[in-house]
Amino acid sequence: MLDKNGIAKRIAQEVNDGYFVNLGIGIPTLVANYVREDIEVEFQSENGVLGMGPFPFEGEEDADIINAGKQTITALPGASFFDSVTSFAMIRGQHVDLTILGAMEVSENGDIANWKIPGKMVKGMGGAMDLVASAENIIVAMMHTNRAGDSKLLKKCSLPLTGVGCVKKIVTNLAVIAVTPEGFQLLERAPGVSVEDIQKATDGTLLVKGDIPEMEL
Repeated sequence: MLDKNGIAKRIAQEVNDGYFVNLGIGIPTLVANYVREDIEVEFQSENGVLGMGPFPFEGEEDADIINAGKQTITALPGASFFDSVTSFAMIRGQHVDLTILGAMEVSENGDIANWKIPGKMVKGMGGAMDLVASAENIIVAMMHTNRAGDSKLLKKCSLPLTGVGCVKKIVTNLAVIAVTPEGFQLLERAPGVSVEDIQKATDGTLLVKGDIPEMEL
């Protein structure tokens, strides 16, 4: 199965030349490290950055240049910095081609829960609400199960929803899965992972059509 960097590396294959991409907090921030060097991509962060690069090397961090998760980042040549009003105008105006988010749960009809666990202190929903309401192409990056081993791909989310019916694709440590009207459709297996392993780890309806190829990383 994949680690967090493996998930990010596979999602990077979904990024096309000329895309404007928003990276959510967590695993999605790693995607910028793996985008092909022969394409041009503009990474956007809702705290007001366009033109994010990979994470800085140790000792080269600039505490004034951060992403929405307050991690230090690099800025590529031509990068721009602006206020949150402008940033959310970009998001709400549907100027972002691809949004990559983490999640606590995703339902088989594409609902996403990624901002609150009841009874635990949270800082708030942040920009996730605007992103899921405005984006037409949302990919979720997450582990297939939680720390207790319970599936995070469910028939119905149990946590408070961030968005309804908005997720198009999910990349986990076990699989690449598309969200379809009939349920989750298995597209690819992680290296060394069987279809049976994925079926056991998926609570929602999982469609398996034909031979399922192994991911190419």
